[in-house]
Amino acid sequence: MTTESKAAKPALPASPPLTERQEARRRRILHTSAKLASRGGFDAVQMREVAESSGVALGTLYRYFPSKVHLLVATMQDQLQHMHETLRKRPPSEQDPGARVAQTLMRAFRALQREPHLADAMVRALTFADRSVSPEVDTVSRLTTAIILDAMAPPAAHRSQEPARPAAPPTPEQLSAVRVIEHTWHSALITWLSGRASIAQVKIDIETVCRLIDLTTPERRGQDGR
Repeated sequence: MTTESKAAKPALPASPPLTERQEARRRRILHTSAKLASRGGFDAVQMREVAESSGVALGTLYRYFPSKVHLLVATMQDQLQHMHETLRKRPPSEQDPGARVAQTLMRAFRALQREPHLADAMVRALTFADRSVSPEVDTVSRLTTAIILDAMAPPAAHRSQEPARPAAPPTPEQLSAVRVIEHTWHSALITWLSGRASIAQVKIDIETVCRLIDLTTPERRGQDGR
């Protein structure tokens, strides 16, 4: 690595918001990407075919998404946004926050299970992503965090029109638990997609790690005398 590559680079200016027409074009591209991935997985997503099926020039496609990995990570971001909206319409009903998170993540997992080729393509893209894809990967992580934090909220909070959140801001310990849960969920997807874990084993792992939420709540810590 050269000295120049180690030096801190100035922050790039924020990209201007997309126009309505550009947003519609981006939606078509993401829809095409998901459709091709659903049919044949990672290898089925070819940039030239995506461009042709989306009705855009290949150069235009590369301006939106510099590589197939960028495109598929953005596709995962889009899928998670839709999943988040669906989950919020039917929030978890379990009593404990950890159980609510586990219930929510297993519902999300089953949604991916219905599209195994698409799930495999998106997870492979995340695995292949380098630093150039960091903004997209960070967005995927933030969406996963938002899904978990929404699930932690008491059931009554979901009945309001405001975005659901826990009654109090999450503690540093809870945020650490959320990160561990994210890592476990991602790892569970990889092991299931590779045939090294059954759905039953995934469920056990998710339920086990989600108990960290209950162990790190201030109320539980107070009861344990910590």
